[in-house]
Amino acid sequence: MNMMKYKGYIARIEYDEEDRIFVGHLAGIKDIVGFHGTTVNELESAFHESVDNYIAISEESGRSPQKPYSGKLMLRIPPEVHAAVATAAQVHGKSINQWASDTLKKAAHI
Repeated sequence: MNMMKYKGYIARIEYDEEDRIFVGHLAGIKDIVGFHGTTVNELESAFHESVDNYIAISEESGRSPQKPYSGKLMLRIPPEVHAAVATAAQVHGKSINQWASDTLKKAAHI
């Protein structure tokens, strides 16, 4: 997955073959914020400008900009899955939290 990070925001990057430009959109928020560029440097500048503008416009309009995910995740899983996760974490010498974080990171290809 192609992505960029800035001020805690993450953007998903795609290539538009027809227009021959890179296109990005902020991920992890409900507001729609997009940007584009023809080079990586141009794309990165447009990304930073879009994030900065999004934050400024949100604050000017009297509402807080949406924040990317906090990093806290509550899961409801069957007890047998919980037991298996606890065992796997212990076997790897990790806490359940660290084991789950590492496993989810791999699954998300980060």
